[in-house]
Amino acid sequence: MELAAGRAILMLMAKHPKRPRDPNQLGKLIVDISVGEVEDRVPTPEEEGKDPAAVAMGQKGGAARAKAMSPERRAEIARKAAEKRWSK
Repeated sequence: MELAAGRAILMLMAKHPKRPRDPNQLGKLIVDISVGEVEDRVPTPEEEGKDPAAVAMGQKGGAARAKAMSPERRAEIARKAAEKRWSK
């Protein structure tokens, strides 16, 4: 359940561009959006110069890899990662 909640938070964060923390800059951005000088939306993969098919495959990556692995292999990878974390 924790993994799903973390993924949901990441998806929410990725949908909205970061807003300036400075009140003056934020005010200017709001005015620019309201008069149409700046668009208030996330660019599509095509607009960013990315291949949409590659973007779709990238979003499946980790889940597809985990599904293809045996539980023993996943445990082995987790054990190795824990050893590396705690060896520092």
